[in-house]
Amino acid sequence: MRKFLFICWTATFLSLGLLKAESWIRINQLGYIPHSSKVAVLLSQEPISLKEFYLIDAFTGKVVDHFGKSHIRSFGQQGNMKSAFRLDFSRYHHPGTYFIQAGNAQSELFPINGHVYKGTADYILHYMRQQRCGWNPFFGDSCHQKDAIIVYHPTRSGEHIDVRGGWHDAGDCLQYTATSANAIYQMMFAFQQYPHVFKDNYQANGVKGANGIPDIIDEIGWGMDWLSRMNPSEGELYNQIADDRDHVGMRRPHDDIADYGMGAGGARPVYYCNGKPQQRGKFLNATEGIASTAGKFAADFALGSHLLLPYLPKLSKTIGAKAESAYLAGIQQPGCCQTVSVKSPYIYEECNWTDDMELAAAELYRATGKKSYCDDGIRLGRMEKTTPWMGSDTARHYQWYPFMNMGHYQLAVVGEKAIRKEFTDYIRKGIQKVWERGKNTLFCNGIPAIWCSNNLTVAMLSQCILYRQLTNDHTYVEMEGSLRDWLLGCNPWGVSMIVGLPAWGNYPRQPHSAIVKLELGNTFGGLVDGPVYSSIFNSLKGVNLAPDAKNRSNNYLLFQPGDRVYHDNIHDYSSNEPTMDGTASLAFPLAAYEEEGRQQASQPKTDNNVYREGGIIRGHPKKKQICLVFTAADKADGAPIIISTLKKRHIHGGFFFTGEFYEKYPHVIQQLRKDGHYVGSHSYGHLLYFPWERRDTMLVSEKEFQQDMLKSYRLMKEAGISSEEAPYFIPPYEHYNDTISLWARRMGLQVINYTPGTASNGDYTTPDMKNYYSSQTIINRIKKYDDTHPDGLNGHFLMIHLGTSELRTDKLYNRLGEIIDMLQDRGYRFVTVKEMIEGRHP
Repeated sequence: MRKFLFICWTATFLSLGLLKAESWIRINQLGYIPHSSKVAVLLSQEPISLKEFYLIDAFTGKVVDHFGKSHIRSFGQQGNMKSAFRLDFSRYHHPGTYFIQAGNAQSELFPINGHVYKGTADYILHYMRQQRCGWNPFFGDSCHQKDAIIVYHPTRSGEHIDVRGGWHDAGDCLQYTATSANAIYQMMFAFQQYPHVFKDNYQANGVKGANGIPDIIDEIGWGMDWLSRMNPSEGELYNQIADDRDHVGMRRPHDDIADYGMGAGGARPVYYCNGKPQQRGKFLNATEGIASTAGKFAADFALGSHLLLPYLPKLSKTIGAKAESAYLAGIQQPGCCQTVSVKSPYIYEECNWTDDMELAAAELYRATGKKSYCDDGIRLGRMEKTTPWMGSDTARHYQWYPFMNMGHYQLAVVGEKAIRKEFTDYIRKGIQKVWERGKNTLFCNGIPAIWCSNNLTVAMLSQCILYRQLTNDHTYVEMEGSLRDWLLGCNPWGVSMIVGLPAWGNYPRQPHSAIVKLELGNTFGGLVDGPVYSSIFNSLKGVNLAPDAKNRSNNYLLFQPGDRVYHDNIHDYSSNEPTMDGTASLAFPLAAYEEEGRQQASQPKTDNNVYREGGIIRGHPKKKQICLVFTAADKADGAPIIISTLKKRHIHGGFFFTGEFYEKYPHVIQQLRKDGHYVGSHSYGHLLYFPWERRDTMLVSEKEFQQDMLKSYRLMKEAGISSEEAPYFIPPYEHYNDTISLWARRMGLQVINYTPGTASNGDYTTPDMKNYYSSQTIINRIKKYDDTHPDGLNGHFLMIHLGTSELRTDKLYNRLGEIIDMLQDRGYRFVTVKEMIEGRHP
């Protein structure tokens, strides 16, 4: 029976593209950490009854777990779907690549492993760099160099002040202290908790290239410098640059034509915090003080003064000197400080301020040790025990902001036992309110569908993680998992709300952005607003959801659940506009999950491997070790001497073979496995993935890639080699790009390749070729590379072909022993593939 099911499911998987689906299974498209909540959602246009579902290994086609009624929860009709179910497979922890079969419905492939979140916290920084005001690395140009002219100041209105820098808030060019300061804090907190997660691949100006400073610190520094400019002197705080007069069409920031009364493209206004109501369209906003803004300044300056000290000492000293005076300004003028609009009534209607001052007090207590700040924080925290939107059906735009109270967490950490218990309980009560709203919904989501609902989702997700870490209480792990998965595709529309994450997934192609409108790319890394209530969307003006000329929009009409809507349409600024602060807030949860996955996989904290286009091309460049790797498509003439040479010297190499090789030379495979070597895949059909001269033109589809790799791993399984045992593969022709690396990652695989520079991979060439390399030439190049490069051959994957053409009589493998002896004499140690990549000794 199992063999029959294997054949049927394999045939179904390989022909998925030919079937017209009437059912869909929503999953976290990125994948799952082994020990985490895992719930998929089945949607069907037909009324169906579901009593069981299966988890199937994609590589073997075999059922690895069967789930019955106790793991299925039915929700009946949902919008246009006649049937809907939650499918809980959390109990399954084994790493691998799988799909779910539930009745006639089948999910896409997804991995379960400890690496699925690797690099995601850094990925969101693409959008942050894209949003920079001033010098912008995405556009390669500078904007808004005349910022700004002071307004609402009692004595300085009309004067110029240098407040260049920072980030544009969303799809427009406005800049707000509230959202920018929150973004800075969220990124600082993520780095403070998990510094090893963040890498250094970009310079301080956002241009590609390492500078010895983690990229997230570069981004924090960019924002913090601007925030410091917005507080030029003691008690002088500014809340906003520009206003809705900005909304004159989508354009490049450096081509800004907005006119604020100083000519098109002229200087923009900067709004002073005077603690009094300021303009809101035809009316006035509800500003009653400055504490909500002052608290954000103070919290950022206090935390940043010590967090940035090792990297940006001058900035650290500058902001450290401003922290207490900013806090004092908030004490002197309590109340909220709202933003300004001129033409329309749309503003950030922040109505709470004690949370901002509470966080500021907590950070100042940590920075100075003054108990008065801790006492202040406790007093302020008791004034707003839960953030008011939690448990509510609705709220005005940014009415309760930030969307989570980090002050409660910080006081729970630094407070005495009773205070820790009190403030941890405040955190729990906020979560409980949202849980009560969402626990009986299909997607276990109690977030109100107001503007920027995804930002609220990230906030509640972070609060769930922090509560679990503080208490080890797992009461809310299902909701935590559902919020996490909602952001990554397990939602009614099957859309990841983070542009480009994962790259192989379904994510917004038409977000509300000038970058998309002008066909300059996409807002990669950006978190879009998320669904809004249908009533909100229907009240908007000027929204035309008609597809553009190239029909790139997707309004998801079939999947709209009724009470709320999401559209992947450039004209929908309510649900599909990326936001800078929401994106920055992702840094903590993504870093937390990367770390949890790393711990579950027992991986070292720091990944010192060198990557190129997503593939590992070198191990630790500071360790004097080499890994020998061998590839073969259809020849094995070097197998006897290579095997005996390695055995004599007690060295274990890595061997990567095509499907043809596995079929022709099973005795070689078994001997290699017996001797303890790593035996992996070189693909099944030795496909050329893309032309040699055009790296961006794929010759295979992802489905063809998957089918080829599945064939390869099924042959390997017959030889006793599992995908878990051999997750690293060398692509055919050693020829790959970012796309192949991403497709492989979706399958739970990692591309590796030889380290370039020695020409050892040229041992296949024959004398009639222009690029012929003799064995002596290769050996000389290996020596020269070691002699002339600062790190020598440290971490090199040194590749040799297991077999070559009979036209080549000068076989490099005949001199393998000589090469090994020479390198050992130079102090190199030979390690296995897994030791090189994972840092583990066999």
